[in-house]
Amino acid sequence: MEKKSRIFVAGHRGLVGGAILRQLRAEGYENILLAGRDELDLTRQTAVDDFFARHRPEYVFLAAAVVGGIHANATYPADFILGNLQIQNHCIEAARRYRVNKLLFLGSSCIYPRDCPQPIAEGSLLTGPLEVSNQWYAIAKIAGIRLVQAFRRQYGFQGICLMPTNLYGPGDNFHHENSHVLPALIRRFHEAKLSGADQVVIWGTGTPRREFLFVDDLAAACLFLMQHYDAEEIVNVGVGKDISIRELAEMIQHVVGYTGVLSFDTDKPDGTPVKCLNVDKLDQLGWRAATGLEEGIRMTYQWFLEHQDSFRR
Repeated sequence: MEKKSRIFVAGHRGLVGGAILRQLRAEGYENILLAGRDELDLTRQTAVDDFFARHRPEYVFLAAAVVGGIHANATYPADFILGNLQIQNHCIEAARRYRVNKLLFLGSSCIYPRDCPQPIAEGSLLTGPLEVSNQWYAIAKIAGIRLVQAFRRQYGFQGICLMPTNLYGPGDNFHHENSHVLPALIRRFHEAKLSGADQVVIWGTGTPRREFLFVDDLAAACLFLMQHYDAEEIVNVGVGKDISIRELAEMIQHVVGYTGVLSFDTDKPDGTPVKCLNVDKLDQLGWRAATGLEEGIRMTYQWFLEHQDSFRR
């Protein structure tokens, strides 16, 4: 991938796509193809075909997706499975048809079975039942992985698949219902601090353990692997360490400066008990995350403060 290569970042207005765009620009890539949802509907095959025929991208970062937390998955299951299947199928097939040099497909750690051994190695894929609360998204992402792998085998298609852990950072979704746990807690603690609320209620028991990766670290890994990896096997991208939801909440509480009490609503679902990725393969390839969790939360909270007036309610 040269500095003047035509590079399409699908989903550049989202959390991951925005970080990839920042990373590309920081490293001097000059010919980046961008199209927002108002310009290019990735769920429409003809629109995607027209875009690829007109612009002929040489490299594709497929970061576009229908995403959200437990509440969003439960409320919009059809949107999560159908929307993601459409986006993936159309972009991957167009990349094959128009002879893209290489495509990077981004999955998610939720593709792995709910109760597989920890930390989760890449070989755990399809070895057991999925977590029910996000199965719609997971099934779509598994289908995307298999499509890339099938195209490699049948057509010699150069596609790679990365499985990032839970992500957060600048550009995150802070919606009061549909966001993931870390940005949701940042917003909840911030609003409680402003209102003087004496407690903040958190879904579940606080005992599940999760791993979190700063999104700009993921972007750096994407560029590194686009340049240095080309094989069928999926690659986990994470930090290899987890933290309980209670510990996470206490860290965010400290960063935000909220002095009230934490309360856990045990009637709400916990999701998967433990989810931490084995990142040995990534380590062996020569890449490691650079941003510590508290440092990343501080940068994310600062971004939140600077952009909170623009958030969807």
